[in-house]
Formats: sequence, structure tokens, C-alpha cells
Amino acid sequence: MLTAETTSTLHETQLNPGSYTIETSPSIKQYAPHPALRHVWVVAGPAGCGKTTVASYMSCELDLPYLEGDEYHTQASVAKMAAGIALTDADRWDWLRFLRIAALEKIQQGAHGVVLTCSSLKRTYRDDLRSATENIQDVVMHFIYLSATEELLINRVAARKGHYMGANMVRSQLAELEPPAPDEADMVTVDVSGMAPEVQALVSKVVEDILNASAVGEMKRVQKENSSL
Repeated sequence: MLTAETTSTLHETQLNPGSYTIETSPSIKQYAPHPALRHVWVVAGPAGCGKTTVASYMSCELDLPYLEGDEYHTQASVAKMAAGIALTDADRWDWLRFLRIAALEKIQQGAHGVVLTCSSLKRTYRDDLRSATENIQDVVMHFIYLSATEELLINRVAARKGHYMGANMVRSQLAELEPPAPDEADMVTVDVSGMAPEVQALVSKVVEDILNASAVGEMKRVQKENSSL
């Protein structure tokens, strides 16, 4: 269960990082991953979409370590964003590299997966993250792309307290955003404009479907290998 200070009840609150209590129903704990596979879950989307809230929920439910992408930005990048200056590609390459390294370190330390937040605005950024696992047979990466209207994103960011990302940065991120392409089969879009229970249910269903598909795919691979012996 994830808890945060609030005076609103769960059903009266929209998805907003740090603003409500999550009661996990339906739970995704029941959907155990295939033991031969380890999963890297990248919770993606622009500022204000609820990456931290969704990733924290997934981490708790799946019992996986959680990496907060914002913590891996350089001080120079944080200063730029706090000043309302959009990051460039050059600013982001080191950030993506740090995230790749951190995720693989968790796997190497024995974790059966990891959840991380990363805006992953452009296809090139997502491809860069994908490179971390493309040559590791038993590790698979998935992107959970959180989608909401510009107005809702701005309102959520404006309501934050103590975060360096200002509401003006939402527009610059949306200008850069490259939505999931048809050939990005590892990327699933989740509409986060609804209330928290609705978003939670959508995320649970996405995770369930991915884990089930992964288990079936792994089973078929093993069966194919065994049949060739």
C-alpha cells in the first residue's frame, strides 16, 4: 500500500504524485512473472503525467526496486529546468546512460526486475534505453507511456510544491514529444486522465497482459528449443 498525506478520499482524487492513498484492488501481485525472465519497466511521459505515482505503485505491487529518473539528472540539468530552460539532446545522453547503468546494476545484484521513471520523450531516447537489454536474453524492457491532456498536465505541475520542474516546462516537453510509433511493440499507452482507482486498474491490466504474454512467449521458445534436441 502506498500512502501520502491527503485530506481527500481516494475516489475524490485524480492521479497526482504524492497526493493520495492507494488501495490496491485489483492487485497485480497475483500476476507473477515467468521465472526465466526479468522485466525492466520504464514509466514514461511528460511532466505531470504521474510517473512517480504509477512507478511507486508498480514497484510496491511487483516487489521490485524503483529508480526515480529525476534523481539521475546532473546538477547542471536540474538548474536549467528550474530556470525554465528546456534540456537538449546533449543534456540527456548522460542521464540516459546513468539510468541504463543503474537498472542493470539492480539486475546484476539479483533483482528479478526494476521499475524506473524516465520521460522518454523521443524515439531516440527510448532506443537508447532499449540498448541496455537488447543483448541480454532473459531481460526484457517495457514502456508504460502515461498520456493526459496539456491542460491537465499543466494543472498538476502547477500544484506541485518543492519540485524544480515548472508548469512552463510542460509545453516544451510536449513540443518535443514523439508518441509511441506503431512499430514500438514494447510500448503501451495508458490514459491517466481519470481518477486514481481507474488509472490503477488500467496499469494493473497492462502489467497482467504483458506478463502473461511474456510467459507464453518464453514457454513457446523453450518448447521450440526442446523440440530441436
